[in-house]
Amino acid sequence: MLTTKEVVILIVEDEDAHVKLIGRNVRRAGLLNPIIRFRDGQEVLDFLFRRSNPGRAADASYLMLLDIKMLRVDGVEVLRQVKKDPEMRNLPIIMITSTDDPREVERCTALGCSAYLTKPVDHGEFVEAIRKLGLTVRSPKPASAEATDAGVG
Repeated sequence: MLTTKEVVILIVEDEDAHVKLIGRNVRRAGLLNPIIRFRDGQEVLDFLFRRSNPGRAADASYLMLLDIKMLRVDGVEVLRQVKKDPEMRNLPIIMITSTDDPREVERCTALGCSAYLTKPVDHGEFVEAIRKLGLTVRSPKPASAEATDAGVG
C-alpha cells in the first residue's frame, strides 16, 4: 500500500513491556511517526469504527502493529473485522505476537495481514516489513539538514 500521507502507527498490545520493546524497534527503524497505543482489540475497534472519542480520522493513514493474544477481543478478530470492512480493508496490519504456530500464521495471512512477526521481534525483520509496505514515514533528518535548518552551515 503506497500512500502520500504520513502514517499514524497504532500499537495494539496489552503488555506494557512489549509495548516498550515495539516502540524501541519503531524508533530504531528510524520512524518518528505519531503512535497511538491500545490495550486490547475492543479499544482499537472502537477507535477504527468511530465508536470512541477520539475516533479514526477520515483523512489519516494508519499502520497497525497487532498482538494476537489479548483479553476482550483478540488480534485475529480485529484483523477479521478490519479486513471485511470496505473502508478499512487496505489498512496495513503487521501481526506481532509470541505465537509462531504455522496454522496461526496461515490463518492471519489468509485474513489479509501484511506481515507476521514473532516476539521477540528481530530488528532487521521489522525494518524489512515496514519497507515492503511502501508507507510514508517520518525519519530523522540527516545531520547536515539539521545544521542548515538551525541556521548553521
